[in-house]
Amino acid sequence: MTTDDSDRPGTPDSAVVLRAGDTRLTVRPDEGARISSLLIDGTELLRQGERFGSFVMAPWCGRTREGRFRNGGLSHQLPVAEGQQHAMHGTVRGRPWRTLRAGERTATFSRAIGGDGSEGDAWPYAGLVTQTLELAEDGGGVTLTLGVETDGVSFPAQAGWHPWFSRRLTPEGPGVELDFTAAWQEERGADHLPTGQRIAPLPGPWDDCFGMPEGVAVTLTWPGQLELKVTSRSEWVVIYDEVAEAVCVEPQSGPPDGLNTTPHLVTPIEPLEISTVWTWRRLP
Repeated sequence: MTTDDSDRPGTPDSAVVLRAGDTRLTVRPDEGARISSLLIDGTELLRQGERFGSFVMAPWCGRTREGRFRNGGLSHQLPVAEGQQHAMHGTVRGRPWRTLRAGERTATFSRAIGGDGSEGDAWPYAGLVTQTLELAEDGGGVTLTLGVETDGVSFPAQAGWHPWFSRRLTPEGPGVELDFTAAWQEERGADHLPTGQRIAPLPGPWDDCFGMPEGVAVTLTWPGQLELKVTSRSEWVVIYDEVAEAVCVEPQSGPPDGLNTTPHLVTPIEPLEISTVWTWRRLP
C-alpha cells in the first residue's frame, strides 16, 4: 500500500495511490472508496472536492422514488435527505471502507451494508460491496469492478459509478465534448425519474439515462489535449452536464429507480457484478 505521494504534497495518510506510467490514481477508503484524483501526465481529470472525484453508488444508483422499494411482498422505506424528494445514490459513499489489498497498480476495498456492522446504514439487508481498481501496465487506462453480495437474504440491488470529469483540464483550455450513440433515452418526468417511456435521444444539456444494448460507449474529448473513453458491458448510463464545472458519465447496472422498475436480484449464489473501463490518450 502507498500512503503518501511525493508528487502530490498533502495527500492524506489514509489515501491509497496507484501508479503506472505517467498515471497517478488516488483512492480514499475513508471516504467511500472514492477516486479523489486521476492525474495523467500531471493533468487532473476529476473535479476536486469531497463531493466529487468518482464515487461508488450501491446498493442503488441515482434516485429511488420517494425512498420506497419492494422485495417480494415486503415494502421498505429508505432515508430521503433533507430537501430531497427521493433517496439518492445508495448508502456507501462517504462511509469508511476496508482496504483488502493494495499494490502498485491494483487495489480492492470493501464495505458492509445493512445488518450488523453497518454503522447505522439504513439498507434493510445485510451484505457486502467491493470495489477493485486496476491500472493498465502502461498507465493508459483503468478497470473498475463492483460487486454486491448478500449475507443470506436475497434482495434487489444496483451498482455503478458517479465520476465528475472536469469540463476544462486547464483554466483557459477548451471545454469537453461528449460523443455517444444511444438506442433510446429514458423519458424524464418532472420528478427527474423515468416515466417508463423510451424516446429518441434528445440534445443536451442532460440529467438523463440512456440505453445502449451493445454496451456503454461514451467518448470525452478535450480538443488538443486528451481523449477519454468510458465503456461498460452494462447497457445503462446516466449523463449529467448541467453544471459549468464538470460533466458526469455514470455507467450503472440499471436506470434510476431501478430497484422498482428493473431490479437485479442478489442471491447467495448470484451476486451483482459490473465493471467499467476508462482508457485515455494524449492528443496532438
